[in-house]
Amino acid sequence: MADIARIAEVIEPEAKALGFDLVRVRYFKGGEIGDEEHTLQVMAERPETGQLVIEDCAALSNRISDRFDELEEAGEVLLEDAYRLEVSSPGIDRPLTRPKDFAAWVGQEARIELSELLGERKRFRGDLAGYDAETQTISIEDDGIVFEVPFALVANAKLILTDKLIAASRPLDTSGADEILEEQEY
Repeated sequence: MADIARIAEVIEPEAKALGFDLVRVRYFKGGEIGDEEHTLQVMAERPETGQLVIEDCAALSNRISDRFDELEEAGEVLLEDAYRLEVSSPGIDRPLTRPKDFAAWVGQEARIELSELLGERKRFRGDLAGYDAETQTISIEDDGIVFEVPFALVANAKLILTDKLIAASRPLDTSGADEILEEQEY
């Protein structure tokens, strides 16, 4: 099985060298029915915009590939199986993976799934009400009740796409969007 912590440890300096923050690293098999190929998914963002443009994704992908090749030549194989490397921006309905994600998106609707029961629940959906760095707990209001969820129990969390989230999100980088490419027919 792949050591995701080690893989993230290798990828993070490559992202930082480009000025990006690493958001998430996942390794999974398939995605589509019958798809047996593994995927290494890397999400990163520019801290000032919360996104990556295609050139950023390509640059990070190249750095990751080169670093993995260097390690393999030195005798450390991070992934045994053939895999597809997927580098992307986290998007507007982004995963929440770091304490700062929960703090930054207070007031927005989120879905949180825990690794184990908290009381009688593992799933919460509602507005993020806060993040307490001292106790490392996330406050989420679900059905009018505020729950205190330990960050350590979060297995999966993401923002829910709403009009409020769209309004609160930073505008996407549209540089070059006004350039029109014309094709000539022969």
